[in-house]
Amino acid sequence: MIRLYFHHTPNPMKVALFLEEAGLDYEVVPVDTFKGEQHSPDFLKVNPNGKLPAIEDDGVPVFDSNAILLYLSEKTGKFGGKPEDRGSLLSWLMFVATGLGPYSGQAVHFQRTHTESAYATNRYRREAERHYRVLDDRLAERDYLVGGEFTIVDMAAWGWIDRAPYVMNDSDTPLDATPNLKRWFQAIDSRPAVARVRRIAQDIPFKRDFDEVTLRSLFPQNYVKPA
Repeated sequence: MIRLYFHHTPNPMKVALFLEEAGLDYEVVPVDTFKGEQHSPDFLKVNPNGKLPAIEDDGVPVFDSNAILLYLSEKTGKFGGKPEDRGSLLSWLMFVATGLGPYSGQAVHFQRTHTESAYATNRYRREAERHYRVLDDRLAERDYLVGGEFTIVDMAAWGWIDRAPYVMNDSDTPLDATPNLKRWFQAIDSRPAVARVRRIAQDIPFKRDFDEVTLRSLFPQNYVKPA
């Protein structure tokens, strides 16, 4: 049995999507990052980096969402694309891992949490927009990001594009400037497995207040006094 350490944020959501799409048996283990539960000794044994998601597969820990997607894909033989598309799959998966995800997250942070730096706000927002345009160009003549089928790359990207309203700072039409990406997102988001993943997130009473406790839980390094 797979144990999924879960919070309703983009990276855990995309791993949950794989598990639902693959029809695998798994147990959801809620970890409330707004309360700092990711820093508990028990969780750090699973992921020493103190981040979500992580899984335990019959006691074998795997952490980092994209590593988990690769691990599960290779284990099950599902959603890994065709052999001839392997290079493309790895390239686009790392594009999400090192570009789309981090820049989207930082864009949200500097637009909504630490708003004092106009430079940082502009830097990360514009880079997030650039990544959206790269994906939009990629999807101009294709339905999926790799090959002609749904893969872990689509899952990985969906997790972050799902947060486009926040990345684009509460825009009601965050994907209108990238119509190919918008079409792709709507198609992925309509999959039955996505609805099941959303129900998981809705059924867990995670802390919602973005208060001082949350800030200290998410960014403890900001509260360490200089030596």
